[in-house]
Amino acid sequence: MPAELKLSHTAAMILKAIDAGHIYGFSVMEVTGLPSGTVYPAMRRLERDDLIRSKWEKQAIADEEQRPPRKYYDLTASGRATLRASEKRYPLLARLIPELGVSEEEKV
Repeated sequence: MPAELKLSHTAAMILKAIDAGHIYGFSVMEVTGLPSGTVYPAMRRLERDDLIRSKWEKQAIADEEQRPPRKYYDLTASGRATLRASEKRYPLLARLIPELGVSEEEKV
């Protein structure tokens, strides 16, 4: 998907949330205020369009925390370029989603 493609505000918010360190679905829902019926279908489309990629966490980690495994998301190079273009289109986007202060190595 080319970087000049204009994303919806919702898709741009989801990309921004993932970029800010909110890397699994429920965290994206919490920070954006969007419902699961919006977030998960949008994330599937973003993954289909190669803007994000996903990876399941190891079962042992989930078991240790006594919860189901999480599916973690990160931006692709295309996703980063598209997000930068979207930030120009939606100037308030950068202020809507707080950064977590998570380094790239800690994300997954």
